[in-house]
Amino acid sequence: MHRAAPALGLFAAARLTGMLVLAGWAWHIGRSPRALLAKSWDSEWYTRIAAHGYGRTLHWPDGVVQSDLAFFPLYPGLVRAVTTLLPVTGGTAGLILSWLAAGAAAWGIFLVGERLYGRPTAVVLVLLWGLLPHSIVLTMAYTEPLMTAFAAWSLYALLTGRWLWAGTLAALAGLSRPNGIAIAAAVLAAAAYELWRERGRGHGRARGDGGATVWRVSAAAALAPAGWLSYLLWVGARRGDLLGGYFAVQDGWTSRFDFGDGALRFVRDMLRGPTQFGFGMALLLTAAGVLLFALLALVERPPLPVLVYTGVLVVITVCGSGFFESKPRFLLPAFPLLMPLAQALTKARPRAAIVVVTALAGLSFGYGVYALTLARMAL
Repeated sequence: MHRAAPALGLFAAARLTGMLVLAGWAWHIGRSPRALLAKSWDSEWYTRIAAHGYGRTLHWPDGVVQSDLAFFPLYPGLVRAVTTLLPVTGGTAGLILSWLAAGAAAWGIFLVGERLYGRPTAVVLVLLWGLLPHSIVLTMAYTEPLMTAFAAWSLYALLTGRWLWAGTLAALAGLSRPNGIAIAAAVLAAAAYELWRERGRGHGRARGDGGATVWRVSAAAALAPAGWLSYLLWVGARRGDLLGGYFAVQDGWTSRFDFGDGALRFVRDMLRGPTQFGFGMALLLTAAGVLLFALLALVERPPLPVLVYTGVLVVITVCGSGFFESKPRFLLPAFPLLMPLAQALTKARPRAAIVVVTALAGLSFGYGVYALTLARMAL
């Protein structure tokens, strides 16, 4: 862990500064910083599930039906465990879990970056992740820190040949968020490639060694999607539609995978008239994510699991409809998108790198304040 200490220190400093800026503004306008971090938007759904279990459905006048079955179970389950063991409320338990998970995620991101590009780039990578415009989410009672932690460590396990760990961590990521399927896809792609390689070199090695490798890789491939699939099937069984029940729940939230049709129509309508600042930022940051993925794929050419993981997250974000303003948050777990920028800053002159990091910090801290105290839309 000592190798990661500078990166973790910078990450903690970035997020602590962001919270202090938010707290200062919140106190100025007479609002509670803790309430903003622990009870905003989806946080209330998670803490309610932790306290009372599933079963809440809201029916809105415009026909929208929002069921808490849309929220995956691992995070509220952990919140319930913390409140059982410690004398704290659900909101406080959620914050404790998110802060610990964000630290674990930063450590995993450092290890992946160090493995691929060396320690200096890994430190910059972690700092950039902590200074993204939507990084305030990493210090809220939200699930992105937890999912990113499992995904980052699963990728590191893949890169170092720890197949069973990779599959197990991917299964836990799949129990954390719907887009946790991205890391399962990465494990499956890596497993398929490894089995193909194993088959090609099978005649030149001892059968026992090859059989052990095949067993571990196959087990990882079976484990990786298990968390995601198990929750989808459980919701389907509860709704009386085994394969379609969960997607019907998501449709009630106006969230569906429509190959980008809904997002394109939203952008078209947004560009035709006045719009909120948050929508414009969502469009800009999503477009930046697509550009960074192109640079990652064409210039950096990372290992297959890193590319698949990031690509699936980008596709889910870009091609999904509903809650356009949340798209940058959906990209928070896609930390490999920052690798081209981290590489560039590592090679840049110190003064130029300081200017870029300072500007990004200002944007991150300011946008965190805007998103939680001024915006009239969900994160």
